[in-house]
Amino acid sequence: MTDQSRTRFPQFYITAPQPCPYLPGRHEKKVFTHLLGDEPVSLNNALTQAGFRRSQNIAYRPACDDCQACVSVRVIVDEFRPRRTFRRILAHNTGLRSSAEPARATDEQYTLLRRYLDARHAEGGMADMSRLDYVAMVEDTTIVTRLIEYRQPGAPAPLVATALTDMLDDGLSMVYSFYDPAETSRSLGTWMVLDHIERARALGLPYVYLGYWVDGSRKMAYKTRFQPLEALTMEGWRRMETPPCNL
Repeated sequence: MTDQSRTRFPQFYITAPQPCPYLPGRHEKKVFTHLLGDEPVSLNNALTQAGFRRSQNIAYRPACDDCQACVSVRVIVDEFRPRRTFRRILAHNTGLRSSAEPARATDEQYTLLRRYLDARHAEGGMADMSRLDYVAMVEDTTIVTRLIEYRQPGAPAPLVATALTDMLDDGLSMVYSFYDPAETSRSLGTWMVLDHIERARALGLPYVYLGYWVDGSRKMAYKTRFQPLEALTMEGWRRMETPPCNL
């Protein structure tokens, strides 16, 4: 195969089994490819619609043996209407300022990330992330990526939350988000998803991609609250049916 054909047609690889971070006692494998070549933006769009996620210049999706618990999900923007709990969160955060910034890492963002990781994910896989690691996560990209910053009103307007977000042809993909762990009453994780839904609506984009819902994982259960939701199945994207909940 020539170098040119390798550039035009992505090569896929599979990882060795690793302990699953979501379901105890299980192991995960991933299939992945590099978002390089002549048209990385088009490739990322196609792969996202096929259930892949992005990490720097790599697109990946689960390829586990005898397990299909990880399911790609996306919010149907035009049909989404915030229920009671969501309306309370929206009202509580009315004063926050948000802005879409270029994918450039800052010391202020990294300081916030460290506080978030130390408080919420001290034992997680990102717990030892250095500043250089953070710079790579944000800036090592060949596609259209933004940092959505959320700040307190006034001056000096401290940063309270940030979302690394990919701009797709058919929606916004939330790659990674973090927030001030001291601001628990604001439900900032939920607020950022709600804000992305409204951003997508304003841009005329039909979906907000939330990554994987993992059946049996409590930490991923929150994603099913953002109804209506579509899940990627063997028959394509289908509306995800969930028990009714009082939101």
